[in-house]
Amino acid sequence: MHSPSLRQALRSPHYLLGSWPWRSAAYLLSGVLVGLATLVSLLLLAVTGGALAVVLIGVPLLLMFALAGIPLAALERRRLRLVDPVVLADPHREPDGTGLAAWVRLRLKEPATWRELGYALLFAFVLWPLEALVLGTVLVVCGGLLATPVVMATVGGGEEVRVLKIWLADSYPQAFAAALAGALLLPVLAYPLGLVAAGRAALAGVLLSSRDAAVNSRIQELGRSRMRLVDAFEAERRRIERDLHDGAQQRLVALSMTLGLARLESPGEPLGGLLAKAHDEAGTALVEIRELIRGIHPQVLTDRGLKDAVEDVADRSTVPVDVHFDLPGRLPEPVETAAYFAVSEALANVAKHSGADRAEVCGTIADGELVMEVRDDGAGGADFSGGTGLQGVADRISVLDGRLLVSSPAGGPTVFRVRIPCPPGDAPTGTATTPATAPTNTAPMAATSSRTPTRTRT
Repeated sequence: MHSPSLRQALRSPHYLLGSWPWRSAAYLLSGVLVGLATLVSLLLLAVTGGALAVVLIGVPLLLMFALAGIPLAALERRRLRLVDPVVLADPHREPDGTGLAAWVRLRLKEPATWRELGYALLFAFVLWPLEALVLGTVLVVCGGLLATPVVMATVGGGEEVRVLKIWLADSYPQAFAAALAGALLLPVLAYPLGLVAAGRAALAGVLLSSRDAAVNSRIQELGRSRMRLVDAFEAERRRIERDLHDGAQQRLVALSMTLGLARLESPGEPLGGLLAKAHDEAGTALVEIRELIRGIHPQVLTDRGLKDAVEDVADRSTVPVDVHFDLPGRLPEPVETAAYFAVSEALANVAKHSGADRAEVCGTIADGELVMEVRDDGAGGADFSGGTGLQGVADRISVLDGRLLVSSPAGGPTVFRVRIPCPPGDAPTGTATTPATAPTNTAPMAATSSRTPTRTRT
C-alpha cells in the first residue's frame, strides 16, 4: 500500500498526532530558503550576463540562466517527497551523444527545460514570498503569544508587555492567558498551514511533471521489451542451430557413412539399388540440413564477422556479386546479425526476381552508422505488395533504430540500403550516434513497408 500524501492526511482525524504538521512547516520553510537562493542566483546571472554579453563573456552566463530551471526542478522533485510520496518522473531524455555540448543542445530543444525556467521565475518572484508570509504569520502569532510571559519577565520588567503590538498585558495572569491562547491556537493554525503546503505541492507537481512523461516511459519500456524479445529470439535461433549441428547433422553423417558401407557389402540388385537410393537421399538431406543451419545462424558470422559472412553468401549466390567492405573491425553483435540477414534477403530477391546479370554489396561506417547497400543491374520496377521477407528485415533493424530504404525505378537499377546506428561505446569509429528516424516516401529513394519485391517489366 502506498504511503498517504499530505492532502489525504488532512482529511484524517489523526492529522495533528502525526508528523504531517511538522513536514508541512519544513516544506514551506525549505521553500523560503531555496526560493531566496534562486532569486539571488537568477538576478546575478541575468544582470552579469546581460552586462558582459557585448564582450561574449556573458554568453555562458545567459546560457546558465536559461538552464537554471533544470537543477531547481530536480531539487523541487526531491522536496516534494516531504508532503507527497509519489515520485515525479524526470521529463528529460538522455542525450544520444557524449559530452557537454550534446547535453546542452538536447536540453535547449526540450519543452521541459523552458517550462522549468518558467517555474524558476515564478518561484523566485512570487511563490517563496507567499510561503514566507504564511509561515511568518503562523510563527509570529503563535510565537508572540507563547513568549508573552518571558517577554514580560525580561523586557517588561515584570510590569507590563504589549502582546502582538495589539493589547497591553499588565499582569502575569494576563501574560500566561496569552501564552495559553497561543498554545491552543497552534494546532488550529496547523490545518491552514497544511492546506497551503498541499496547494503549493500540487502547483509544483503540475508545473514540473511532464504530460508526456508516462507515455515516454511506456514507449521506452516497449522498446526495451522489443530488444529483449529479439535477444531471446536470437538465443533460441542459436540453440536450434547448435542442436541441429551437433545432433541431427551428425546422425545424418553417420547414416550416410553406414549406407555407403552397406552398398559396398551388398553391391547386387535389388538391395544394392535400394541402398544407393537411400544413400543419395541421406546425402541430399545432409545438404539441406546444412543449408538450414546456415540460414538459422551462420557460424562464419560468429567466428569471423560480417565481411566474411557476406562474402560467403555472395559466393553461393546464383548471380555474380562483387563485395566491397570498408569496416575498421568487428561491430556489435546485434548490428552484424541484422545487417547479415538484411543482405541475405536482398541477394535472395536479386536472384529470384531481378533478372540481373550482376550485383554489388557495399558496407561502410558513416556518421556513426553502418551503411549496407545492395545494388543490381536488373529491370527494376519492384512491386512491394507481396511477400513478407523484407518485413522481417525492417522489424529486425527497427529494434536497433535502423532504417530500410529501397529504390527501384522502372528499368533499374534497384538499390537496397540499410542504415543501422552503432552505439558510441561499441562502434569502431567512436562517433556519436544519432537515432534513426523513419524514412519518408521521397523520390528516388522510397521507404518500403518491407515487402519482398516481385519484379514486373514495363
